[in-house]
Amino acid sequence: MSHRPTSPESSDVIISGELLAPICSGVEICYQTFGDPEDPPLLLVMGLGGPMTWWDAELCSQLAAAGFYVIRYDNRDTGRSTKVDGRVRRSQLVRAFVGAPARAPYSIDDLASDAFGLLDHLDISAAHVAGISMGGMIAQTMALRAPERVLSLASIMSTTGRRSVGRQHPSLLPALLATRGPGREDYIRGSLAVWKLIGSPRFQQPEDKLRKRAGETWDRGVSRAGVMRQMMAVLTQPDRTAALGHLVVPTLVMHGLADRMVHISGGRATAAAVPGARVVFIEGWGHDLPAPLFTTFTRAIRSNADRAA
Repeated sequence: MSHRPTSPESSDVIISGELLAPICSGVEICYQTFGDPEDPPLLLVMGLGGPMTWWDAELCSQLAAAGFYVIRYDNRDTGRSTKVDGRVRRSQLVRAFVGAPARAPYSIDDLASDAFGLLDHLDISAAHVAGISMGGMIAQTMALRAPERVLSLASIMSTTGRRSVGRQHPSLLPALLATRGPGREDYIRGSLAVWKLIGSPRFQQPEDKLRKRAGETWDRGVSRAGVMRQMMAVLTQPDRTAALGHLVVPTLVMHGLADRMVHISGGRATAAAVPGARVVFIEGWGHDLPAPLFTTFTRAIRSNADRAA
């Protein structure tokens, strides 16, 4: 498969405005595209509480310059996509965290259905799929459910759903469940506190950049109740380990050795489960997407996608 060389220049990349796609059951998904629609599509799936803009526009432009038609989108309950109903109490999250029975308003499988619905809206029969954290769980679920629609899979800082691997460091739970004030500055302060805990110790992001991103996230629409619903979907997901053993989709597993949000054991378990998976583990990388690694991400995703040819 031929493709354009990776380039940090984005001035010649076509970038769409943000659009809304009607999905099933009254859910609308907000999305944006980068690059030429004639190129192979690459669907980028974000993680817990993260809008599509956490897939940095410069990274999306680099992926488009590498020969992909890049599609980033807001999961339900984030950004400008639909906020659904269903209350989750902190006590329920704690029960689910320790493995007690719990019911989620929706599942990781439902979030995978949203992704397929977006591809249907765009008249895309099959796409390369890359997912981060919860997005990796969604991407794995897509590949297992409809492998003919997933050209290649990149599971990034994610896990298999097995409860014994990929767990958050226990010290993170108070920060993740902490009660915040109601305003924009409250959200920014809380966001900075979390990123200082889970960000990359080797690739630390400037505070002004983190502050700007948090403000943009707030401005696009933050739903604390939605984050709780997504968290419950993560905590109640099934163990995909056995099913991943039958996956024939070209798979890339990327993970940081300093990830405190999803322990490296999750990435190792994913790589061990999927036959022929390629692995990129990086020293000093935490649970974020630092700019110094954009070229590494782009080259790894491109190389894995080329295996689909």
